[in-house]
Amino acid sequence: MRAASGATALDDAVILIAGASGYVGARLVRALHERGARVRALARRPEVLRARVPEGVEVVGGDCLEPATLPPAFAGVHTAYYLVHSMGTPGDFAERDRAAARAFADAARSAGVKRIVYLGGLGDDQGDSALSDHLRSRQETGEVLRAGGVPVIELRASVIIGSGSLSFELLRALAERLPIMICPRWVGTPAQPIAIEDVVTYLVAARDAPPDSGSRIYQIGGAERASYGGIIREYARQRGLRRLLISVPVLTPRLSSLWLGLVTPVYARVGRHLIEGLRNATVVTDDSALRAFSVRPLGLADAVARALANEDREFAETRWCDALSSSRGVAPFGGMRFGPRLVMSSEQEVDASAAVAGATVRTLGGKSGWYAATWIWRLRGLVDLLVGGPGMRRGRRDPNHLRVGDVVDFWRVEAVEEARLLLRAEMRLPGRAWLELAVTPVGPRSRVRATATFDPRGVTGLAYWYALYLVHRLTFALLLNGIAARASRQAAS
Repeated sequence: MRAASGATALDDAVILIAGASGYVGARLVRALHERGARVRALARRPEVLRARVPEGVEVVGGDCLEPATLPPAFAGVHTAYYLVHSMGTPGDFAERDRAAARAFADAARSAGVKRIVYLGGLGDDQGDSALSDHLRSRQETGEVLRAGGVPVIELRASVIIGSGSLSFELLRALAERLPIMICPRWVGTPAQPIAIEDVVTYLVAARDAPPDSGSRIYQIGGAERASYGGIIREYARQRGLRRLLISVPVLTPRLSSLWLGLVTPVYARVGRHLIEGLRNATVVTDDSALRAFSVRPLGLADAVARALANEDREFAETRWCDALSSSRGVAPFGGMRFGPRLVMSSEQEVDASAAVAGATVRTLGGKSGWYAATWIWRLRGLVDLLVGGPGMRRGRRDPNHLRVGDVVDFWRVEAVEEARLLLRAEMRLPGRAWLELAVTPVGPRSRVRATATFDPRGVTGLAYWYALYLVHRLTFALLLNGIAARASRQAAS
């Protein structure tokens, strides 16, 4: 299923990635770096990107819309990846895409770059008028890059399946929020969805293609075709949701995009461009990519399952105390989002060291209780018992020590560190829930942040979150007060 990952002579050459902060680009940076390649990331704001790339990745400043900034970034570059587009910006995004691609191609030619690798979009290019503005722009970008004189390997893909992919998040939001969907005819348009892991593997393999192969266009897709409605249904099936899709011919792309703006995270401008593209079939009609590369892509069901599993893994490894402090995206009523998840977070100063506060956090639950208003937790446990859940009766294995997999009342430990505890709820809920408690030092004192995260299952899950929002806010505020009081007493004793 995967291309070989051994080192090659090209690993000594510099690889430049434009678009390294984007969805695909960030994953490509990591994949090439883990392979031992010398990666250089191009960014308009290098100071922001440096904190997000692995140690050892070089970050340089430059903007493809300002050609004079590009030459230093291309010094010593063998292969340059172009993963830039302007669809989310106001105005004529297609003209900006052409200008940016032209400047990139000129800089690459002047620097003696041997190859450009570009990720574009599938679509029938027999008669440009039939293509949407979005897909036409993606293919025009490839033409502009090839006109620069450097050999270009263009990979054309359909819907990318992965948590965080714009198209996938749009379809997923529809599945989560609408039990009955009045859909335009585009839900029946054929596509060939491909997993993000397979896209990245193709991009990595493109660097190793024979140097005399010249410019080539490869169509890449998953192991099977599916309509956009089929992708929604498969996601709903794996999430245990029952969804009815009713297709009608009266929804124009503009009306559809405004409707999407109400029910999905995608705002109307981007939604309209995406929907206009959804009217075009995006399927593989040339299997030369399967002959040229050793990638054997996943099917739709496996791609969706991988996206959900990877999201959980990445979530468990994420330090919410760090991520939320820099986030500016706020959902209604103060909930914050991680993909489709709803997040509520608050913090409390503690008159004790981080070590004492962390130890206090790790002794929560069981016979120790929840330090404040334990009766609320017990009442919730009783309700859970009445609906068939475990309730609070399980306690915990050891009152002083925790390890991953331990039970804490109606929670399960997913991560435990000196300064962080992540618990997954095992109570009966219309969705999935986590509670994270993270401790950070503040001089001789400390700060504890409690973050409740909920992954709602459909409309029922959303109703549950907002109906109990104030109750949960009060409960977690009391919990933080209790942790602070107990830690202060222990510090003073």
